[in-house]
Amino acid sequence: MTVLQETTRPITQEADFLKLKDLDHVEFWVGNAYQAAYFWQHAFGFRPVAYSGLETGNRSTCSFVLEQGKARFVVTSPYHPDSEVGAHHLVHGDGVKVIAFQVADVEQAFEATTSRGAQGLLQPTETRDEFGVLRHASIAAYGDTVHRFIDRGDYAGAFLPTYRPHQPLGEVKPVGLAHIDHMVGNVQLGKMNHWVNWYHQVMGFRQLKHFDDKDISTEYSALMSKVMENGTGRIKFPINEPAEGLRKSQIEEYLDFYHGPGVQHIAMSTGDILGTVAALRARGVGFLRVPDTYYDMLPDRVGKIDEDFNAIRELGILVDRDDEGYLLQIFTKPIQDRPTLFIEIIERHGARGFGKGNFKALFESLEAEQAKRGNL
Repeated sequence: MTVLQETTRPITQEADFLKLKDLDHVEFWVGNAYQAAYFWQHAFGFRPVAYSGLETGNRSTCSFVLEQGKARFVVTSPYHPDSEVGAHHLVHGDGVKVIAFQVADVEQAFEATTSRGAQGLLQPTETRDEFGVLRHASIAAYGDTVHRFIDRGDYAGAFLPTYRPHQPLGEVKPVGLAHIDHMVGNVQLGKMNHWVNWYHQVMGFRQLKHFDDKDISTEYSALMSKVMENGTGRIKFPINEPAEGLRKSQIEEYLDFYHGPGVQHIAMSTGDILGTVAALRARGVGFLRVPDTYYDMLPDRVGKIDEDFNAIRELGILVDRDDEGYLLQIFTKPIQDRPTLFIEIIERHGARGFGKGNFKALFESLEAEQAKRGNL
């Protein structure tokens, strides 16, 4: 069991001892990497840039690296069922396994986190090939999720050793996704504060926002959420847990079908949400839809915005405003068979929040989807 050190540092202040540069990549463990790569390319406009598999000397897994803007995804599947990847997929289905960070000093990052209570999974390691040396290490996070530290300063290869450059199959048409805005983790009832404290003490993050069951609730269900961010503010991890309600919340549904804690959704930033969502809809990406009555009161609630309200209504985009500006957001339906991981598209105009004014309408639409699945 993880033991966290006591600290007197307020949870709203960061230590930032890791000096994380940015997210390096997000790795999904899936049932079929070839088909997953095709999906991310042709549905979301990601460009495949690297490949690892039998042809590159990798006898255990097949992986594709895909990029759009500053976002980098890796999809990995196993060649054999008696492997770690195979076992993980059997339990969880398709989902996020690794959240990797760019650091200047892998040994320092590993020592700093493990000395503060993190469980080390991979000691600082140097992996070499003809393109140089790549340094990396890993620690355990919530559920079976892994945090990886990576230093690419002395590596010039396509991605990692055993990876080679890869040309996409067919034309790649990006949809305007720029970077990962935030990633949300779902944990069990009573575990939110544990993992909030873990990110604060082990990773040096600070608490940015707190939403309780009065903020995020409907007639039937509720959840609680706290948002953690690193020192630069580039990396934001909201942590959700279910709250008591009359019926099963979306968090409980996720935990039931993912069989444990994990990444619930990835929010992708765009500078033109109208164009991005229109392109995604044209490619068959399904989105949640709030009741049309939401849009009747929207102009009065959010005030003047640059976008056309009729276009927002037609595409089903949500809008919210805080003291620093406004944001536009929309959420896909689950992107795999199980009702687990989904994607958020977000465009910020100064706002640093997460759409608090949209919570009720959004969660009612989520419950409508749960009801269709017989899981409410």
